[in-house]
Amino acid sequence: MKMSRQCSRNACQRPAVATLTYDYGDSTAVLGPISTQAEPHAYDLCDVHAERLTVPRGWQVVRLATEFEPAPPSPDDLEALAAAVREASRYVPQRVAGVGSAAPVTHAEEPVGRPAFRIVKGGLDD
Repeated sequence: MKMSRQCSRNACQRPAVATLTYDYGDSTAVLGPISTQAEPHAYDLCDVHAERLTVPRGWQVVRLATEFEPAPPSPDDLEALAAAVREASRYVPQRVAGVGSAAPVTHAEEPVGRPAFRIVKGGLDD
């Protein structure tokens, strides 16, 4: 479950703390606090990449903040957490034969009945 947005830079796993947008008409890059929602034409950056931001020659950078902090949890994050807790609570511990206490379920039980696959004659090896 992903609780926060990650940096848009390739292979960066750090949480995003700033949002970068471009105004191509004015040759300006705007770097500000992380936006409340992910936008398709904006880039979320971690503190390291926001600090090291460079732009092409002739462009200017407008920094709307000098210190960036991670965004607080949003209602979507809280709903995702609640859904994960509900899902985890659906697993009922099963009793182990001969033991009075319940054992934790660590994997899904295989269905009883017909197997999912069957052998069909006439393959390449026949």
